[in-house]
Amino acid sequence: MLKVWRRKESVLRSHFSTIRILLFALVAICVPDAVIASEDAESDYPAVVAAINETLRAYHYDPSELDSEEYRRIEAAVSALGDSADSDEAFLNGFREIWQNGPFSHVTLNKAQQSAAEMADYVDTMRIGGGGASLTWRGEIAILTVRTMMGLDTIEEIGAAYDDIVGEGAAALVIDLRVNGGGAFAVRPLVSHLIAKPFDAGLFVSQRWNAVQTREPNRSDLQTVEPWEGWSVKAFWTDVQTNALTRISFTPAQPHFEGPVYVLTSKWTASAAELAADALKGAGRATIIGEKTAGQMLSQKMYDVPGGFHLGLPIADYYSIVSGRIEGQGIRPDIEVDAASAMDVALEQAEAASQAMR
Repeated sequence: MLKVWRRKESVLRSHFSTIRILLFALVAICVPDAVIASEDAESDYPAVVAAINETLRAYHYDPSELDSEEYRRIEAAVSALGDSADSDEAFLNGFREIWQNGPFSHVTLNKAQQSAAEMADYVDTMRIGGGGASLTWRGEIAILTVRTMMGLDTIEEIGAAYDDIVGEGAAALVIDLRVNGGGAFAVRPLVSHLIAKPFDAGLFVSQRWNAVQTREPNRSDLQTVEPWEGWSVKAFWTDVQTNALTRISFTPAQPHFEGPVYVLTSKWTASAAELAADALKGAGRATIIGEKTAGQMLSQKMYDVPGGFHLGLPIADYYSIVSGRIEGQGIRPDIEVDAASAMDVALEQAEAASQAMR
């Protein structure tokens, strides 16, 4: 089991790294007059660095975090990279290496194939080509493996899986999020088919909140805003920056599965996958089994910067009603085991629960 998991982990991490780079959880307002250069153009890397710094300070969910000693270390390292890089490849690789140890997650830099505005239009209709979610069975126990929260086809696969899970009368459900690095709104059907009543999961906090508040939002604040229940990622990007708080709620969906649920996590479970695990745990609908999650729960958005690059940066922080801030903390499982052993433990738990119900 351990060797199989390690091979699976390596393959899937590679396969979905591109998807994870596209956004979090949820992530195109362009920097004015940004220029997308051709492949053959030579970039002015110090100018790119200046644009990166300017864009971060303009749109980061809490610009005060950019005054920390840790961020200034990153800023100095990127500036030095701009002076030394002699190719786009060297600049991109150096940037990613520097930000591996950054003070917050969801900062990415990639060569742009289209403008940030064009990407925003594309994301709402994006299909990843299938395989985002798949259903298998171990006897009467359904195993729903969700590898990404991106893609209309992933949403469709999750919906079709619940049709089978309920239609076949599954005794229990295991949801495997161990290699899920996040994405967007596939999290909605994943959670909604498992709850019997509406559930408030948490709040996204924008720069507008942090400009006037020095405290974390609480349950009372949640009641002051209407739930955001849309499906458009592009609309979410706009709304989360326009509003000080964005309330994330889930409403029940049919068919409803009411049996026991077990969610598998690992240190690679991140972003929207963390939101899903936390919501199911908070709603009392799942036992979390595996490792503490990545603690990378911010909302990312893409911006154009000179040189033909896309800069991804966090535009909103997230506070769970149950767990508090997830960024930098992660979700601690109910049953903490090595990720490679999580499936075996979940199946044992599921089998015991199904036998007790007979």
